[in-house]
Amino acid sequence: MANRFTDRREAGLELAGKLKRYQGKAVVLALPRGGVETAVEVAAELDAPLGLVIARKVGHPGNPEYAVAAVTENGPPIWNEAEFDSLGAVWRQQAETEQRAEAKRRRLEYLADRKPVPLKGKTAILVDDGIATGLTMQAAIAEVRIQKPAKIVVAVPVAPRDSVEELAAQVDEVIVLIEPRDFLGAVGSHYENFPQLTDDDVLALLDETG
Repeated sequence: MANRFTDRREAGLELAGKLKRYQGKAVVLALPRGGVETAVEVAAELDAPLGLVIARKVGHPGNPEYAVAAVTENGPPIWNEAEFDSLGAVWRQQAETEQRAEAKRRRLEYLADRKPVPLKGKTAILVDDGIATGLTMQAAIAEVRIQKPAKIVVAVPVAPRDSVEELAAQVDEVIVLIEPRDFLGAVGSHYENFPQLTDDDVLALLDETG
């Protein structure tokens, strides 16, 4: 269904309603940029600290919007195996290096004056504004797992069923509000208002959480 959500904040409030059992018992981790706007509502409703896990899509050289991989600053790369061999080792390494550098830049920009939120032994709830291929979320999961949380939960407003099934095999729980039979190709197609966020927007949202 198109335009299922008015905006990311409304989606976050609705998502928080499905996570009430974690109130006061979890850490919420947003995937910037768009996921931060959803996650601030989840964190507020659950009385949870808000942290970030910064994952970056690697776009196909012939079509940058088509994700062929995703990386974080430190975690292992997650590749679309169907595209892996055709892209070539040199291009893959260069693209991976570039996106790891961008993940580092964003971490320094967003979190320079903030103490990291410890995850060891805790429930980590990963929140984004939606999932398409699932590669970015898989990279985020791999990064979070390094920090040894007791439980990993993925919570998003919208995702296609095949991505949900793949993620469910990697984490303790996946919570999705809608799994459209006909996924519209882009997460934003399921929102009435879905502006691109800037670094300044992310900083303002983080300031809301103190």
